[in-house]
Amino acid sequence: MLYYCIKIIVSAVLILAISEIAKRHSGFAALVASLPITSVLAFIWLHVESTPNEQLAELSGQIFWLVLPSLILFLAFAFMLRLGMNFWLSLILSMAATACAYLALLPLLKRFGISL
Repeated sequence: MLYYCIKIIVSAVLILAISEIAKRHSGFAALVASLPITSVLAFIWLHVESTPNEQLAELSGQIFWLVLPSLILFLAFAFMLRLGMNFWLSLILSMAATACAYLALLPLLKRFGISL
């Protein structure tokens, strides 16, 4: 139970830190947020739980391919906000565009022999 509490606290503190940094220094917050902190934390937690290296390597490769369509969210969101669109609408539409990109990528990866 203590282990899970530590995992939750560390993860929450990182998210809180990024949102607080963004209030003062958006460029630095963007740098910190762009780091694959979630993935690194997952790797650490899985390693501590004695997950075999092969599984960690597979997860790392899969994350790489799935990062690519996720980039659409950031581009679309920024574009829509700059057009003057409402925050919530921009967020929902950019999330929908990202979901479509994932759906388009999955069969393409399968076609090239990359399984997720």
